[in-house]
Amino acid sequence: MLTFALAVFLLIITPGPGVLSTAGVGAAFGWRQGLYYVGGLCAGTNLVALAVISGLAAIILAEPLIRTILLLASAGYLGYLALRIALAGAKIAFIQTSVPGFGAGLMLQFINPKAYAVNTTFFSSFAFYPDSFAVETGLKLIIMNMVWLPLHLAWLYAGVKVNHLDLSAPIQRRINLAMAGCLLAVVALSLWTLIGSSHHDRLIG
Repeated sequence: MLTFALAVFLLIITPGPGVLSTAGVGAAFGWRQGLYYVGGLCAGTNLVALAVISGLAAIILAEPLIRTILLLASAGYLGYLALRIALAGAKIAFIQTSVPGFGAGLMLQFINPKAYAVNTTFFSSFAFYPDSFAVETGLKLIIMNMVWLPLHLAWLYAGVKVNHLDLSAPIQRRINLAMAGCLLAVVALSLWTLIGSSHHDRLIG
């Protein structure tokens, strides 16, 4: 069980669309809106976990075209979010436009390939209660959420905290660009993975 908890911690804290966008939303839009966004991410994560547990995700993701569509949708949304943060200019508090909320967080997890990969790892490995699959799955869901939520709130707090610092306009602009750059790096890595996977499939075919 402790091994599973450690694996959850390491896989979730690894920079990906969820944590990076959480920090970006917190820095750009504030704590309250960030909480709505994290709530959506949390709901989406658990729905993806249930899809993985039921086997539905395995059926859907067995089709390469569907995997590609999900990946491109995720990359497109993160690119859009990165652009909005980068264009916030010299003010990190980018409040005057419509902001990412619960629905945006929920949607991101549905199209986030990392969410499916991580949950598949969680629920197909780390067996620690062989007497009952149902009990083990329930415990895993509880442990996952106990680790997931504090980590994402910490990333949100780190993003929001930037707003409380008396930073000069150039520094705020650089922070926005750094946040946007991190999100774009995730997009680039995702697309690189897609290209590599497509090349591998062609070689096998």
